[in-house]
Amino acid sequence: MRRDTFLKSLAALAAAGALPLSAHAASAVKMMLPANPGGGWDSTGRALGKALLESGAASSVTYDNKGGAAGAIGLAQFVNSSKGDPNALMVMGAVMLGGIITGKPPVNLSQATPIARLTSEYNVFVLPANSPYKSMAEVIAQLKKDPGSVKWGGGSRGSTEHIAAAMIAREVGVDPAKINYVAFRGGGEAIAAILGGNVTIGGGGYSEMAEYIATKKMTPIAVTSGQRLKNSTVPTLKEQGINVEIGNWRGVYAAPGITAEQRKALTEMVAKAVKSKSWAESLEKNDWTPAWMAGEQFANFVDSEFASLRATMVKAGMV
Repeated sequence: MRRDTFLKSLAALAAAGALPLSAHAASAVKMMLPANPGGGWDSTGRALGKALLESGAASSVTYDNKGGAAGAIGLAQFVNSSKGDPNALMVMGAVMLGGIITGKPPVNLSQATPIARLTSEYNVFVLPANSPYKSMAEVIAQLKKDPGSVKWGGGSRGSTEHIAAAMIAREVGVDPAKINYVAFRGGGEAIAAILGGNVTIGGGGYSEMAEYIATKKMTPIAVTSGQRLKNSTVPTLKEQGINVEIGNWRGVYAAPGITAEQRKALTEMVAKAVKSKSWAESLEKNDWTPAWMAGEQFANFVDSEFASLRATMVKAGMV
């Protein structure tokens, strides 16, 4: 067989999803990051891309940042432009579920294909370095006195830090509907607002804030975990008498309309990447907890999380 004929045949087989994993391993992956640069989804997607390359699971990875509406804008683009593409992946997570519940966008996660949950992380609440407040207790005292005067900054409406803020208000006897929450399109924008002192208190993934906490540009006052994080002295909300615990997980979805074989190949490709040294280094660097879950188990988990998150948000007065 002539070489050009062979290559055309190979391309046709790949498009049909008929090639074995070894052939798919050389895929040129297109990664949708439904947030602006600098946040958790951005860093997760780029860390996964690096692991895909270094493990040999992909030949190249390109990234497309499309922030806004808790990931719904990126999700809409992904669903509408990637149909049947066996090399397309999108980073998503708990924040996207919250955004769908509050924003009710015309697209839904059910239109894309679940691949795997990757990590879990807790949020940290921080104060700008020049804040007049020194602790969560002082912020709560002001919140009780004048809810609107406390400006909470974080990710999109429905993000885990938004939900946590509403839960905190409810727990301390303040109407969650009265909290003054400023939503940003991505972690980078939220961090800039905190550093600039444009919000009273900011929330986000611990990995996003770690650099600024270490250099004392932000003062950490609480984490949303049940116990203190490893190698951290930051107290939990529960330690401070506020019965709130909420985690933030992240995962990846594939395009709508791919075949079962293509889904299996993508899942195996991501599984290979998360076993790499590169991924282990990213987990350590960002203080992410590995939380691998794939296939129908992951799809069922997302459905369960959606129902649970909706119930929490209704209870917190957000829906």
